[in-house]
Amino acid sequence: LNLPRFVQLMETFVGEDISLPTVKRLIAFIKEEYKQTEEEKMEQLEKVHHISRLAQRKLLLEALFEKWDDNASGFLDLEEVDAVLSTFKEGMEKEALRKAKKHLCSRYPQLSRVGKLSPKAFQTFLELVASEFTANVDEAIDNLVEFLTTSVERSRMKCLQSLTRRKWLHNIQQAAETSGASMEPVYKAVFKALSQDAEAHGDNKKISAYIALLEENQLSPERGQILLHYVACTTDDAPYVLNQILYKDMKGVSFAAVEEGKLVHIPRVQLHGNIHFWNYDRPVEERRGSLLVLPLHDARWRVFGILGLDTLRDQCEKTIFLTHEISFYQGVSQAFSKAYHHVCRLENILQMTVTALDWLYPRAPSVHTVITYLVEPGKDKTCDYALRKVITTDNTGQKEIHSSPVLLLRKENLLRVYLFKCIDSSGVIRTSVCGEYHIAVPLRDLSGQALGIFDISIGHRQKLPPHEHKDLQKMLKMAQAACSEILKMSLEETEPTYVLEAEHVANLRHAGILFHQFMLQDLRECV
Repeated sequence: LNLPRFVQLMETFVGEDISLPTVKRLIAFIKEEYKQTEEEKMEQLEKVHHISRLAQRKLLLEALFEKWDDNASGFLDLEEVDAVLSTFKEGMEKEALRKAKKHLCSRYPQLSRVGKLSPKAFQTFLELVASEFTANVDEAIDNLVEFLTTSVERSRMKCLQSLTRRKWLHNIQQAAETSGASMEPVYKAVFKALSQDAEAHGDNKKISAYIALLEENQLSPERGQILLHYVACTTDDAPYVLNQILYKDMKGVSFAAVEEGKLVHIPRVQLHGNIHFWNYDRPVEERRGSLLVLPLHDARWRVFGILGLDTLRDQCEKTIFLTHEISFYQGVSQAFSKAYHHVCRLENILQMTVTALDWLYPRAPSVHTVITYLVEPGKDKTCDYALRKVITTDNTGQKEIHSSPVLLLRKENLLRVYLFKCIDSSGVIRTSVCGEYHIAVPLRDLSGQALGIFDISIGHRQKLPPHEHKDLQKMLKMAQAACSEILKMSLEETEPTYVLEAEHVANLRHAGILFHQFMLQDLRECV
């Protein structure tokens, strides 16, 4: 039990109308009767120290990753890290390194193909190496971190550049986490990061940028099985690029980036001969500049679209993308991928929630309303998180999907403090507000933390009828199981379920079906 959960347990035990003297007697009783053996104390202390060590190690390895990844590309080259590690202790640990690398590639099968380490894979690699060295993993990791830190030197200017770029990448992820399952804020954050970097670190280049997602070609299948649908672009290019379709039989290098999974850089488009120009109003003699097409990879390195940049709007002679710029753009493509899949997960969870509520209402007419909230990070230091209202359902089964943001902050909603207690404790809260009884139930992520909440109002009844209460419990159990399954699908170590945008649409339907699938599974187990 952490502190919020302990407080909630005590509040539930004593009830709402308990007198202060009774509470004091309970506290005195617990202090007197709660006994802990020396063994239990040591075990608890060791557990706390272990959690603290893991948290410190994570921060240490994240800082090391960022020092190596000076252009904020989001990845490190496995062979480069391996080459430096092979010189550790003058090369005496090469066998341990080989074993660790073998274990790593079995855990992340894509590594043998792409050779890129994400922050998580980098941390796993060093932990595997340390475990091969000695029984004292913490000491071995400290030695490795010290060795790898001194192996790379960065100038102050480079460090500042990297820090600024990471801030812009963080804004992309924050846009996803505060988007309410909408992609528009993510697109804006991506293009803002690109334009800010071009201005600050790219000699003030004028760039165009666009994002295209792979879709199944149902319009003209004779022109190829897949197409690229341009879903977002910089404002000036919208009349020419937005919602355009690129087929495989058209001019262009985007499908080469998709099929090979590697970026394509054309320093001078006027000399290439196979470039598709969307802006037909631009005279041929002005079609000059550089083009960069970056494939968008999911967690398992499958391509699901492209991020494109060009300098055709910049009439200066020197508009070639430099290596450090390209590395940062790779970081942007990676940040967009994480943000995109975060929004997809939220969409799937909301679709599953709608299905679960549709199932509940015919079976529990005594439930007055259910309001579903998602947890979002706070936007300033005074607020650790906010609750976004996303779905309201009444006892007729009518649903309202809230597209405009309705955010609840703890300090502004004293009557709804039970919702925040529910999030803090990740536990169920029962309370009455203005004579109306509420049950707040968390929807948890894979670590057990609340990512959403059902605020269930049962009116003036203190309890639901037994059969309705049983159906409510069943719905909540299956919704949690379906939510966990949705989150597991996107883990770096598991195979992804889709690549094409059309498959994402199918996946939304699957998210709804997932609830019924778990309900059927539960029924079979009961039989």
